[in-house]
Amino acid sequence: MVYRSLRGEALNWRKGSRSQSGSDCVEVAAAGPAVLIRDSRAPAAGMLTLDSAQWRTLLRAARNGELDGR
Repeated sequence: MVYRSLRGEALNWRKGSRSQSGSDCVEVAAAGPAVLIRDSRAPAAGMLTLDSAQWRTLLRAARNGELDGR
């Protein structure tokens, strides 16, 4: 599900420590039981909302190199 904004919520967006100097980054924020993901270069473009199981699946795939596109 993609949301354009969450009115009235102050979100703490974070980037991975390895991507602080890079320009191709995503940012994540916790919003209750959900994890929000957005493009750091286009934060107004919207965000993707994942539940905890979807977030764990995404992290597992990233750690296993399944998203490397090689």
